[in-house]
Amino acid sequence: MDEWLAVADLSALARRKKMQVDVGGVPVALFLVGQKVFALADTCIHKQRSLSRGVMLNGCVVCPGHQWEFDPATGYEATQDRYQPSYEVRVEGTTVYVAERPRVMEPAATPGSGGAG
Repeated sequence: MDEWLAVADLSALARRKKMQVDVGGVPVALFLVGQKVFALADTCIHKQRSLSRGVMLNGCVVCPGHQWEFDPATGYEATQDRYQPSYEVRVEGTTVYVAERPRVMEPAATPGSGGAG
């Protein structure tokens, strides 16, 4: 079972809708989409750019390097059929917790599920 790490206050995330946090020494990008919080490994699997410096567009996290579009819930990039590592998230009160280890996603998984709110 994964350990949950307190990484941010929801009010800080609400101001910018995205931020980089540290999860056991790994940079992780948090995204607030509506009322749900999602977490992806911050370093893009394609060109190693920081996803927390990207933008949200049409419900996707857009990498600032080559504009790959990741589903924030699963990390799935449809045009490449690849996954950015994603993390389970939970919110208790105003504290955002992230699982210590990323989820293992397979290409056959269904994009668009997950998150915490």
